This record gives sequence, structure tokens and C-alpha cells, in this order.
Amino acid sequence: GSGGFRKRKHDNFPHGQRREEKENFNPPSPLMTSFKSFQLELDTRHDKYERLVKLSRDITIESKRTIFLLHRFTSAPNGEEILSESEVKLDAVRRKIKQVAQELIGEDMYQFHRAISPGLQEYVEAVSFQYFIKTRSLISVEEINKQLIFTAEDREETTNMTSNSHDKQPHTWSLKVTPVDYLLGVADLTGELMRLCISSVGNGDIDTPFELSQFLRQIYDGFTFIGNTGPYEVSKKLYTLKQSLAKVENACYTLKVRGSEIPKHMLADVFSTKTELIDQEEGLP
Repeated sequence: GSGGFRKRKHDNFPHGQRREEKENFNPPSPLMTSFKSFQLELDTRHDKYERLVKLSRDITIESKRTIFLLHRFTSAPNGEEILSESEVKLDAVRRKIKQVAQELIGEDMYQFHRAISPGLQEYVEAVSFQYFIKTRSLISVEEINKQLIFTAEDREETTNMTSNSHDKQPHTWSLKVTPVDYLLGVADLTGELMRLCISSVGNGDIDTPFELSQFLRQIYDGFTFIGNTGPYEVSKKLYTLKQSLAKVENACYTLKVRGSEIPKHMLADVFSTKTELIDQEEGLP
């Protein structure tokens, strides 16, 4: 019957053999070949993005440790040792940034900007904090970018010259901090300067709060010139900057009016209480 004929036909042409014949008869189309190349390109770009995220996280962690170390400058008797140790830590951070620059060779940095931006902002905050402690001024973005030009080590140069004898130019890598990352890092710096003000008063330093108040006022004036015309992240940081300036000005007011009444070892407690009251009045966590 018809059922037996179908069974014998199925036995004569097994399923695996018919599939192989179909694949041999239909080679991969140009469309599938293109999509496979797209898949390989996207996977490579995704892997690079993940590596940059991990490097940015390491840069953020080491930069925060440098900031914590620099806060000991006001209380430590050996301030120069603190600064030299912070420079060693920042050199380690720059080596991480060098790896980022090597990952971005031949790539458009702005395609991976979201991956590396948090680390660069934290690095700007650490470098500018160290620079302020040294010089009582603000480091420029040009000075930061000068420190982010890297050359190959001697061992790497010798191997490269032996492998590429025709290429006599030295191998260099550079990574530029964008203006937005610089502004966001400077805005975060104001919070560290506010903490420096409170700690310096606790150590009996009466002059530093007034210097910080004037310095923060200049930074705030500069940010107000940008206003809402700049990126959204910059305008959002302006509120936090204003709070840091208010706390420092409040500390200076207390020093000027009641400085002679309150013992020096109690001034830091008074400032801490006042800053908590300011936060509660304005609804800050």
C-alpha cells in the first residue's frame, strides 16, 4: 500500500544523508557570511568594553585609596612622606591608564567613553587634590593630559626594534581626559576639600578654612558661568558643589565669630554638628 511505499522511501534516503546533501547543495550565502563577520566584530568589541570596565574599576579603587591617604596630610607629622607615597600610588594608577590607552589603539575613544569615564573622573579628583595640597591651586586639564603620555619601556623597545627594523619611531600611547571628565572630577574635588577643611580645624589649623572658602568660591563661580548650557552631569554636580561651599563658609563664620570662645579641640565637633543640621534642613541623606 501507500504506507509501505513511504516507509521504503524513507529507508532508502536517511534523514542525515538528506541533510548533508542539502548543505552541500546550498553553500553559505553571502548574507550569512556577512552576519558571521558582524558577530565576530561585535563579540570582539564587547570583550574589549568589558576589559575597559574592569580597568576603570581598578583605576577608581586606587584613586580613592590615594585620596584617603592624602587626607592624612593634615594630621601626619611627616607630610612629605605622605606626598611621596601618594605619588607612588598615582604612578600605579597611570600604569593602569596606560593599559587603557593600549586597548584603545586604532579605536574611537568616544565609543568606549562610558566604560572608562568613572575611572578618569576619580583620577582627576585624586590628582587635583594632591596638586592643591602642594600648590594651593587648581591643576589644568592640559597638565593632566601631559602626565598621560606614555612611552614603551626599554625592554619593549628592543623587542619592537628587532621585530620591526624599519620602524625607528618610538612607541608612544596617550589618553586625553575629556573636558566633561575634568569638570566632573573637579566638582567631586570640592567634597574632599570640604572634608579637608573640617579635619584641618580639628588639628588647630585656622588659616586653611579661609583659603578653602575663597578657592571653592572661585570654582563655584566658574561652574555658574557654564550653567545649564553644559552637559547634564555637570549641572547636576553644581548642587553638591554648592553644599560643600556652604559648609566651608559656615565653618569660616564660626571661626570668625565664635573662634575665641570655643576651644580648638572642640571646633571640629561643632562644625560636624552644624553640617549635619544643614543637611537635615535641605533634605540631604
